[in-house]
Parts: sequence; structure tokens; C-alpha cells
Amino acid sequence: MKLKLADPTLFTKSIELLCELVLEVRIKITEFGLSIVAIDPGNISMVSLKIPKSAFKEFNSDEEVLGVNLENLKKVLRRASKTSELILEKKENALEIKIEDKIKRVFSLNLIEVEREDKDFPDHLEFSSIVTMDSADLIDSIDDCLVVSDACSFIIDGKKFIIEAKEINSARAEFSGDKIELKAENCFVRYSLEYLQKFMKAGKYFPKATLKFATDHPLRMDFTSEHLGLSFLLAPRVETED
Repeated sequence: MKLKLADPTLFTKSIELLCELVLEVRIKITEFGLSIVAIDPGNISMVSLKIPKSAFKEFNSDEEVLGVNLENLKKVLRRASKTSELILEKKENALEIKIEDKIKRVFSLNLIEVEREDKDFPDHLEFSSIVTMDSADLIDSIDDCLVVSDACSFIIDGKKFIIEAKEINSARAEFSGDKIELKAENCFVRYSLEYLQKFMKAGKYFPKATLKFATDHPLRMDFTSEHLGLSFLLAPRVETED
């Protein structure tokens, strides 16, 4: 197995984002490219990372499954810069990572058994509402909600998309017209801001975010570029009565 990326920046940033949710993952290599699917320990969120074969400068591999500690992988990848070439090779029971720029550096990470059985990312879910918007606007709205609460509501009201948090104090952002692309039915659903805040870190590297949701349904959030796709799934926040 030998994979080479000419620009490792987005891969590095994506691994940093995954570290916010999970500690250990299986990296799957197939004829289509590299992928990671993982569920957080609380079973509240799920994440999918896909890098197609076409994104690699060199891609030579049979099907492989590599168990890695994400924190260790993150530390190594941080040693690469935008101008570095990143080479991943499997050597017996280790993942060898080469970073080549002015000098050639070689790291070796021991492969591990990942006990948690990860499922495929569910692409079959149906959503009544789909919103595509600027990531920067979404980040600002989530940050506003964090000022007043630990959860927020996603609301579709006619042709408006509303993000609202309401406790003793409240915050509300409305989007309509040319600010968003909207294909939706009226709905109302609440989500944890703790997780949304973690997802928002991806918005700094992708100009657009696509949100898919429905009343009392999970939220799917997609960030895509030419060479990488990053998706999150978040269970709805269920309010219980004492």
C-alpha cells in the first residue's frame, strides 16, 4: 500500500476535526479511495470522511483496513505543511508516514485493533428540509446561540430558515431569499450546541454547508470540496419532563 497526497492540508484538518468526536478509527482503503466512518462514544453523532482516489498524486493499494489512534495521527500530520508531500505506506503492523519537503521525515505509527464496530454512514435517510448556505453565516448563528443556551432549534417557516436558541434569554437568526438555497417543508427540531460547535470547525475550510433535517429527525451536515467530503450526523435533542 502506498498513497501520496501533494497537499495534505484538508486531510490534516479533517483528522483534527475527527479527534473532537472519536479517539480510534478504522481507515478503509478501497479501489475508490480512502474513507473513515466513526460513531462517538455517546452514540449521539456520526462522522464520515471520504477522499476519492482522484485526489491522490499516487494511489497503489489493495483493500486495507488500518486501525489507528487519531490523536497520534493528528500529531504527526501537524508536522506537514501545505507544500509538503504526504506519503502513507503500510509496513507490517505499522503505518509509515513520510513527510517530504526540504527534508524527508519518516514517522511510524503502530496499528491497533479498534474494538468498536463502526457502521456504514446512512445515505438512505429521507429529510423534509434541505438548506445550503455560507459556512461563515452558519458559524455565526451557532456562536450566537451558544451565548444563551446549550441547544438550538432549526425551524422552517414558509420560505424562511431560522436558527433559534431560547432559555431565559434568546438568540435568533433568519435566512431567506438569495442568502440560502432552500428546498423544505415546515418543521421544527432541536439539536445539541456542544456537537454543533464541534462540527462548525469544518466550516472554516469549506465555503458552503448543506443541512438536511426534519421534525424529530437527525441532522445531516455535509461539507464538500473537489477532493474531500466530510459529513456529520447528529441525533435530535429530546426534551424530557420531570
